[in-house]
Amino acid sequence: MTRTRHDDSGQVTAFVVILTAALLLLFALVFEGGTALATRSRALSLAQEAARAGAQEIDLAAYRAGDSVRLTPRPARHAARTFLTQAGAEGTVQVNGDTVTVTARLDHTFTLLPLGTRSLQATATARPHTTP
Repeated sequence: MTRTRHDDSGQVTAFVVILTAALLLLFALVFEGGTALATRSRALSLAQEAARAGAQEIDLAAYRAGDSVRLTPRPARHAARTFLTQAGAEGTVQVNGDTVTVTARLDHTFTLLPLGTRSLQATATARPHTTP
């Protein structure tokens, strides 16, 4: 009886190639997910700041006369939109009663994965607050 020798040459190379490709794909997913979350976090921050900018536009004459704090809708919308525009974001602004609601949108372009550009958005609200 003779033993046949099995030649293992090349098997380690295939394993290393597959493992390397899998690790690169995992790195790309983690990197792209992180940058997308950072973009969405920035959109949320901009929405919050724009809502606060809009909530500062109160009717001063009514407030000084002793009435309750209320927003002036047109200047509140304008202040929030101006903030978004200066920050380089797009979005919508709604003023309902004493509440300013801002939705900020930022485009995120994926760099390592072929996913193109996605629009990420976040919404925030603010109301005027005064201390007695």
